[in-house]
Amino acid sequence: MMRWAGAVAAAIVGTAMLAGPALAEGDAAKGQRVFNTQCRTCHKVEKDASSPVGPSLFGLIGRKSGTLDGFAYSEAMKKAGITWDEATLTEYLKDPKAKVPGTKMAYAGLKNPAQLEDLVAYLKDATK
Repeated sequence: MMRWAGAVAAAIVGTAMLAGPALAEGDAAKGQRVFNTQCRTCHKVEKDASSPVGPSLFGLIGRKSGTLDGFAYSEAMKKAGITWDEATLTEYLKDPKAKVPGTKMAYAGLKNPAQLEDLVAYLKDATK
């Protein structure tokens, strides 16, 4: 009986791992530092802020990709059909060109999982 219970527990854990990583809560204060060093040159998070390089991120969560008025998005971003949330941001910021081939964003991606988690936590709060 114990062997069967152990097999069931292992199957449950294995299935959960195959389903993908759960979105963990990052540290928004650390994420702000990541944003300031890696993103702020091109993007702003404040309401009515503009940048000649990248679109404003204000109101990002829940927005469809390529739809902010006044910014010249790539056709790839316009057609991507992404609604930005924690999961899509995480995937995109890890490797923008893999998530949206043809994007104009000249950023190789954030490979450090902890920094990525922190950045997404910051963006979730700062772009409201």
